[in-house]
Amino acid sequence: MTISLFSGQGSQYTGMGLDLLSADASLDFIYVAASDILGFDLKNVIAESDAKTLSKTIYAQPAIMATSLVCLEAAKKRGFEFGGVAGHSLGEYAAMVASGMLSLEDGFRLIKARSLAMDKAAQNAEGSMCAILKMAPADVEKLCEETEGYVVPANYNSAVQTVIAGEKAAVAAVAEAAAAKRARAVPLAVASAFHTKLMQPAADEFYEAVKDVKFNTPDVKFYSNVLGTEITDFSDMPALLAKHIVSPVRFTEELAAMQADGFDKFIEFGPKNVLTGLVKKTLKDVTAKNCENCSTLEEVMA
Repeated sequence: MTISLFSGQGSQYTGMGLDLLSADASLDFIYVAASDILGFDLKNVIAESDAKTLSKTIYAQPAIMATSLVCLEAAKKRGFEFGGVAGHSLGEYAAMVASGMLSLEDGFRLIKARSLAMDKAAQNAEGSMCAILKMAPADVEKLCEETEGYVVPANYNSAVQTVIAGEKAAVAAVAEAAAAKRARAVPLAVASAFHTKLMQPAADEFYEAVKDVKFNTPDVKFYSNVLGTEITDFSDMPALLAKHIVSPVRFTEELAAMQADGFDKFIEFGPKNVLTGLVKKTLKDVTAKNCENCSTLEEVMA
C-alpha cells in the first residue's frame, strides 16, 4: 500500500519544482489558483526570491504547498495512486487538498490565513527552535523539564531526532546541555517557536479566519500530527488545525500507525527529502522515495 507524504516548512529553495512546470505547462493551474488567492505572483516568488526572502513564513508556506501539489499532480498524470496521506506541520495542508478534504482554492485560503497569523505571532514572540540529534526523545523531554524558562519538544521526528522550541535562552540552554551529553544540536532557521504556546495568538486568529470553511470527508486515510494517528472524526477541523499550531508534531507515532495499517511504500512530494529520511530512520521493511523534480519523478514512477 502506498501513502503520500508532504514536506514541511524549512525545505524550501529557489526554483523548486519549476522544472516540472517547464516539462508540463498544464501544471500552471496550481500556481494561478494560489496567486489569485494570495494576492502576489507565487511562481515568481519561487523563481526569483533569494533564500532569505523565500524563508519568510508568508512566502515559504504557500510556496512549499504549491510545489508539493505540483509534484503530486505530475505523478498522478503518470498513473500514481495512493491510499493515504500525511504531512509534516505545514505539509498537512497539502495533504488535505490531496485527500479531497479541501478544494485547491480553500487549501490556499487556509494557508494564507495560517501564514499571515503565524508571521504576526512570530514578530511578537522572541522564540527559536533547535533539532536535537542522537538523543532519545525521553531524554530530550527530561532536559526541557530541568531547564529554567519555557522550552518544550515541538517535533517528534524520529527515535534520535527531536526538535525543541520555546524562549531563546531556554532553547540555547537545552542545546548546550544536550551537546554536553554528546548529542548534536542544530539551530533551525525559523522565525519563532512554532508548535508551542508562543503561537497561541496565531492559533486564535487562524481559527476565526477559517471556522466557516467547508471540509469534506477525505477520499483516503488521513493521518494527524496532533493525534499521531489516523483521523476519523472530521466534524471540527478548524479547531483541530488551530490546536495544530500550538501542539507538537507527533510524526514518529504517525509513521508507526501508517505501517500498522499496512502502508509499506512512502512517497514524499515537495522540496528536498527530509521526510523520506525520517521514514528510513524510523521504519524497517518499507520503501521510501521523494518526488521534487523531473528526475525524482522518473524514479518514483519506475
